[in-house]
Amino acid sequence: MCLLRLPRITQPLEKEEEEMAALMGQIELEKSQYSDHEIRKLEEEEQLRKRKESLYDDETTGKTVIMAQDLEDKWEQKLLRFKAAPRITDADKNNNRTSLNRRLDSNLMLLVKQKIGNQELWLLPQAEWQPGETLRSTAERAMATFLGDHVQAKILGNAPSGIYKYKFPKAIRTEDNLGAKVFFFKAFLQSSDLSQAELKKDYLWVTKDELGDYLKPEYLKKVNGFLLDL
Repeated sequence: MCLLRLPRITQPLEKEEEEMAALMGQIELEKSQYSDHEIRKLEEEEQLRKRKESLYDDETTGKTVIMAQDLEDKWEQKLLRFKAAPRITDADKNNNRTSLNRRLDSNLMLLVKQKIGNQELWLLPQAEWQPGETLRSTAERAMATFLGDHVQAKILGNAPSGIYKYKFPKAIRTEDNLGAKVFFFKAFLQSSDLSQAELKKDYLWVTKDELGDYLKPEYLKKVNGFLLDL
């Protein structure tokens, strides 16, 4: 099961993207129509001009009027009090790869440590197919085995996104059982809080470019074959 946490923030713009965004913003500014607020402000400025020239009969004497400029001052004060959350989190600074609160502008994939034969390997969560199961239900069971029933995730389709074949070591290989096939399903994590998740194994949340630190080359090649990290 390829369980992905989708990006929570946008990626930083490249130089060309910044230049294009600035150009499109300038074009929008020059060609756009006045907004309701801008029209109101122009009308109020005209009223003030007439009032100064004593050509305007003020019907609002004694009334409290909130003008467009007052609103702009209020909005500006609110903006000055606003503080954006940092793009770099404590988990990033400490390189804590067990935390979901890291690399907020990238996909994160769940890896778990599983025992295969005599080796303990980092893999995507997997489980052995049982008779009567569909491949998707096996993938769902694999996810529940490692995360429990408290985590919500959206599985994409009923067909696998990829397949990895390998042969068993000669010591355990038989004429009828030469190797195994691993079918990969993709799912998007929908729970942002995993405090109730029942992670029973060593686990990591890693980006696509960090997979090479943990996965075997042939396995990694198959995983990269169906991953799209924009």
